[in-house]
Amino acid sequence: MEMILAICIGLALSATVGFRIFTPLFITGVFERADWITVSEGFSWLGSTPALIAFGAAIVFEIAVNYIPAVGSMMKLIATPIAALAGILLTASFIGDMNPLLEWSIAIIGGGGVATASHTVVTAVKGVSETALLSPAVAVAEDVTATTVPIAIFLIPVLAIVFVVLIPLLIFIYYPKRKRQKNDHNTV
Repeated sequence: MEMILAICIGLALSATVGFRIFTPLFITGVFERADWITVSEGFSWLGSTPALIAFGAAIVFEIAVNYIPAVGSMMKLIATPIAALAGILLTASFIGDMNPLLEWSIAIIGGGGVATASHTVVTAVKGVSETALLSPAVAVAEDVTATTVPIAIFLIPVLAIVFVVLIPLLIFIYYPKRKRQKNDHNTV
């Protein structure tokens, strides 16, 4: 059960990377530095002073992206691969007590895939919000989600299972119903 929880924590943190790439890394580093969490062997550097400074600076840069169009355009080009790498790193940092092939497969496919998917969805929402002039509201929602979800997961680890299992299940159940309703409405 402990390994399943560790995998869910890694995947849930990877999903939050879609909102803000560096905030979950920074929060993980702070929690590791304060000895409130234990990361897998070889990942304690996440809580080092240089890593925290780098993640903090990256957060400032990432927030600036929302307000400086030229910086935003450059960041959009590199954000998805960076999100994937952050997701891989976060997932791997929690699941180190298993076969390395299995560990890195879960980290790359699961963590990288979840981070890329959540980042893609958030990017699509940003595109719509820019045309609807809702960018500031979306940016605030991104900041709040990227900050509160990792903290909540570290304080109440069982939330990671809810985040990884229940939310996609609800989307899977809700989306087809909504799509059917929309199709039924269009045929009338």
